[in-house]
Amino acid sequence: MVSDEKMSISERRKYLKLVALRYSKADREERGQLLTEMGEVTGLHRKSLVRLMNMPSLERAPRKRRVKRRQYGAAVEDVVRVVWESLDYVCAERLTPALLETARQLERWEELVLTSEVEEKLSSISRSTVQRLLERFQQDTPRLPRRKPEPPNRLLREVPMERMGWDIRTPGSFETDLVHHCGTVAAGDYIHTLQLVDIATGWSERVAVLGRIQEAMVKAFRKVQARLPFPIKHLHPDNGSEFFNDHLIRYFGQEITGLSLSRSRPYRKNDNRFVEQKNSTLVRAYVGYGRLASGAQCVALNALYDQLWVYYNLFQPVMHMVGKEVVAGKLHRKHDRSKTPFQRLMDSGILSSTQQARLGALYTSTNPRELRKTIYDAVRNLMAYPDTFTKNGAKELALSGNISK
Repeated sequence: MVSDEKMSISERRKYLKLVALRYSKADREERGQLLTEMGEVTGLHRKSLVRLMNMPSLERAPRKRRVKRRQYGAAVEDVVRVVWESLDYVCAERLTPALLETARQLERWEELVLTSEVEEKLSSISRSTVQRLLERFQQDTPRLPRRKPEPPNRLLREVPMERMGWDIRTPGSFETDLVHHCGTVAAGDYIHTLQLVDIATGWSERVAVLGRIQEAMVKAFRKVQARLPFPIKHLHPDNGSEFFNDHLIRYFGQEITGLSLSRSRPYRKNDNRFVEQKNSTLVRAYVGYGRLASGAQCVALNALYDQLWVYYNLFQPVMHMVGKEVVAGKLHRKHDRSKTPFQRLMDSGILSSTQQARLGALYTSTNPRELRKTIYDAVRNLMAYPDTFTKNGAKELALSGNISK
């Protein structure tokens, strides 16, 4: 052949089939010439060519599929299935180290039967083998029933879904959420906390409302508007009906001029990550998870939030992420020097001279240490209401009564 490329096995067999008829009819001398020619074309040895030409057929025999002998039988698989089900279908990485110990525990409760042979195999089974078994088991494992999400209402369809960026520098873009203080029973009327967090400065607002009716929500937003030293330009809540109803949408359009609305994606709490973090540190850390359901408690909680408004916005420094990069497959976040929301707001240049003077006077006239004591006293007063407040989740210092003098 002119080309140096070797023929494949199928190509050689096809060529030999074409020459086989001439080879069978040729005499000794002609067969020798044909063998020389076939050797040059196929690259095979003459002895190999003679053997192939004398075979009853040049068709390739089908390759026999090698069946791998099973090392782990049905007894081991049954034990793995029972242990996997007992541990609520954990992954192979978590299941493999616990197989033998959990199997022995289940045997004591007569959930399965272990033999010495099965125990030996469970102690040596690999994670990849367990993974292959779990992939088979998953095909016939029933799933827990799930409710299909209800289709979004008309108002939700008109509001775009997005995730607020971390690099917003202009004050006025707020994430907002409603924290429920229902305790263990979400029935009847109870208190909610409406919280707004500005992404650029970390400025936060909190208002306690009794129930989620339109009148209470509008009243809460009006209180926030009256106290905010800068306007709301963008509002980003979740998909709750307390935010997306005709009454509140009408209020946003009539009283908060120039407001743009967006919403987080369903079941994606990280889309509201700034306010969700503050829900933990500025709401749950102080009032816990107990049920608050009376008008007197609502008044007391708003009094507490008024003090927290001064304490956190004027005195608590916060850090803001200024960049992130991936180094060697690991994400590194960079943060700026910590400043209070008040300092960040002053640096933004968005405040008027009157607002700057008012906040500056409030800052100068406030003793942060004394204010902190007042806040913890307000927490204790809220705890004094009977059968409505649980200690679990409240500030440990306030719970113990150990406030330093």
